[in-house]
Amino acid sequence: MSILETKKIVKSFGGVHAVDGLSVGFEKGKITGLIGPNGSGKSTLINLLTGVLPMDGGSVSVSDVDIFKLEPHEVSDYGITRTFQEVRLFEQMKVIDNILVVLTKRNVLSSLFEKHKQFHLERAEEVLKKVGLWEKRNDLAKNLSYGQRKLLEVARVLAMSNGFGSNSEIFFFDEPFAGLFPEMRKIVIQVIKDLKGEGKTVVLVEHNIDIIRELCDNLIVLDSGQLLAIGAPIEVLSKREVMDAYLGE
Repeated sequence: MSILETKKIVKSFGGVHAVDGLSVGFEKGKITGLIGPNGSGKSTLINLLTGVLPMDGGSVSVSDVDIFKLEPHEVSDYGITRTFQEVRLFEQMKVIDNILVVLTKRNVLSSLFEKHKQFHLERAEEVLKKVGLWEKRNDLAKNLSYGQRKLLEVARVLAMSNGFGSNSEIFFFDEPFAGLFPEMRKIVIQVIKDLKGEGKTVVLVEHNIDIIRELCDNLIVLDSGQLLAIGAPIEVLSKREVMDAYLGE
């Protein structure tokens, strides 16, 4: 059963269709990989599904509720959260405060100056330990390494899961493994596996085919903003048109 579906959605930039009449579904409780050559529309699609960009046409349904216009501030109301290719943190805040902002759903100033409940502090500790950043909790986010910054963004997304006191059901990971050392990759892989174990729905944009094979239940391939292939990874990756478009064979 699909928890998230697109219906003929369109997005154009300067007359070029970045997403061109795309209709696809994302199965509830599964990990769906999203791949395609550069410029295929992957990031545009995620930006449409998370309210970063408005759709030019078509609609999206979440749990059978049709959405024709999705605003960024409404995304969490539909149980959707995400990471970004370019890490977006509160640079001048401590690592732990970057988590507490998410957990308390306060604005930055309120989160800095309020006295946090023990529940929130325990959850922040739990999620930071899960990604290996607890020892960095009092460091400013701007002082983290690139890999640590990516792990902190993953931690903030993880803090939106039910297990950490929130209600997100759909998690978008936009190239979360880029630039990570092997040990850091293992951490993110486990985070994604754990989310699936909790019954969450994960959409993963990733170029590493080995990771796609390891993690994904389903695979969607885009090319020029259109659906090229969809199905089980082992079947999709063996298609000649996919190899021609994506793998360069």
